[in-house]
Amino acid sequence: MSGVTDISTLLKHMTPHLQEGEYVFCTVSNPGQIDLQDVIGTFREKEGTTLILSRKTADRLQLPYTYIAAWITLTIHSSLEAVGLTAAFSAALAKAGISCNVVAAYYHDHIFVATSDADKAMQTLKSLSTNASL
Repeated sequence: MSGVTDISTLLKHMTPHLQEGEYVFCTVSNPGQIDLQDVIGTFREKEGTTLILSRKTADRLQLPYTYIAAWITLTIHSSLEAVGLTAAFSAALAKAGISCNVVAAYYHDHIFVATSDADKAMQTLKSLSTNASL
């Protein structure tokens, strides 16, 4: 099943959902020692492997972090080939003074914002969706 590619449809129906909890980005040199069931996402870079974890998991594993985030999922099934969705919501968040870290997964886009910006980010994304036209 392929995702939606039409930018107007994506914006109008993106329906942001704030996940419960706090999330952090950690880096490890040996990710094989981490149970994948504990990991939200990973990305391997030459300097180390970035893990996205719940804050509780990172604390239990005694992994250091500096950024504590809220996790917002856009619940529409967006295509990885869609053009403009990331640009539209990141521009709206930037205009509101909110930094975002984006993960585009197979079904949905996931946005990590500072926990202190979670409510403002949700309002901004809902407003973007409400004001989008088909």
